[in-house]
Amino acid sequence: MPARPEALTIALPSGGNTSGLLQAPARAEACFVFAHGAGAGMDHAFMAAMAQGLAERGIATLRFNFPFMEQGSKRPDSPAVAHAAIRAAVAEASRRLPDVPLFAGGKSFGGRMTTQAQAVEPLPGVRGIVLVGFPLHAVGKPSTERVAHLAGIKVPLLFLQGTRDALADLALITQTTAGLGKRATLHVIEGADHAFHVLVRSGRNDEQAREELLDTLAGWMKKR
Repeated sequence: MPARPEALTIALPSGGNTSGLLQAPARAEACFVFAHGAGAGMDHAFMAAMAQGLAERGIATLRFNFPFMEQGSKRPDSPAVAHAAIRAAVAEASRRLPDVPLFAGGKSFGGRMTTQAQAVEPLPGVRGIVLVGFPLHAVGKPSTERVAHLAGIKVPLLFLQGTRDALADLALITQTTAGLGKRATLHVIEGADHAFHVLVRSGRNDEQAREELLDTLAGWMKKR
């Protein structure tokens, strides 16, 4: 029987709390602290499907809401607030699954904020960071200005990117990951956009693209 999500409360350094969901299969081989994007919270269908798929592959996840999402705001938190929330979630995962290898990262904004937090001060116990659709630049404005901090990260990085991602020009994300050397792994999902939707004419559907994401992510973690 696949693990069911367990609701929990995560204490924030500010003194407040935020919601979390821990989905931990028996004998988990790793735990992924999975931060959401700027437009949808931890309950979004994509987040839930990823957590379920990882549980089926022996990987626990701890999803959580950034404070702005918990408060019902559409304006993302400042980096400092987002970083603090990520650190609190990592600490909670470590406390609940103390003997399980720990990873962090997230979808889009959540992944970017995780890399920033790691660059400022390494997240305790985190063995690697997973970026599910790294937002390299704004739509229609190809740039690598957002990646300078990645050079300061010493743990392995996995980039999962779609070839049609409007927030990550494929040539630029390839250049970026190549520049990070052996620490960075880039896996490209053919035909996928930033939300990992694929076109019908591609010959496969969103679920198949997500299965590729899940297999790649779980396999990468199990090797670390």
